[in-house]
Amino acid sequence: MARVTVEDCIEIIPNRFELVLFAAKRAREISAGSQLTIARNNDKNPVVALREIAEQSVSLIALRDGVIKSMQRNVFSDEGEPELEDELQEAMQADQSWMLPTIDSDDDDSEELEEIDESDEDDDEAEDKVSDEDETEE
Repeated sequence: MARVTVEDCIEIIPNRFELVLFAAKRAREISAGSQLTIARNNDKNPVVALREIAEQSVSLIALRDGVIKSMQRNVFSDEGEPELEDELQEAMQADQSWMLPTIDSDDDDSEELEEIDESDEDDDEAEDKVSDEDETEE
């Protein structure tokens, strides 16, 4: 195959969008130093990738997995211990107090909170006065 075209590759991968993703992934692998499966013949990486796909000298399953992994934001492992995960979920459901914030009933803390609340009210009153003055000026 002297010149590769998209029509040559469509026979292998019927979806054009999937073909572009696979070829781009393979071209990036070649740029990163991956082993070529065909002769380069002074072709650029995307052309080499398309030629590899057309000649089926590269694994399409491996390319598909690589494309999927590159698009995933959260990688989940199937190799986890399901028993441990089940125990963790049961413990979390049984004791949901970890979700609620705890408030200590120390007298010192409550006094500080009252002082903060009073200062907030003073600030709100001052803002109301300023806004009233602005309205009368207009």
